[in-house]
Amino acid sequence: MKYEGSCHCGNIAFEVEGEFDTGLDCNCSLCRRRGGLLAFVSAEKFTLTTPAEDVSTYTFNRHVIEHHFCAKCGIAPYGEGKDPKGNSMAAINLRCIPAIDLETLTITKVDGRSF
Repeated sequence: MKYEGSCHCGNIAFEVEGEFDTGLDCNCSLCRRRGGLLAFVSAEKFTLTTPAEDVSTYTFNRHVIEHHFCAKCGIAPYGEGKDPKGNSMAAINLRCIPAIDLETLTITKVDGRSF
């Protein structure tokens, strides 16, 4: 299924293809503060539909994940990185997809503090 998502102000918008019935709740220093619910898809299932110049990026720790956010409204709708096998992935903040009923998701806790 294809979904549309965005930051709060719409400056960053995207389409993503997938079946989302679970979300990851990470407790790393960034995710704990940001409060997103993450799902991962291969990079080819993610399309940024607004100009890349509108995306701000933050990296920390080992600088292997690009945490993207909107400089206007502050919302972080997605990130990019690689899985353990080196495949390009997108980390989608499911809270940024209005069509997903968050109450129906199975939430998996991830101990990101220990990574």
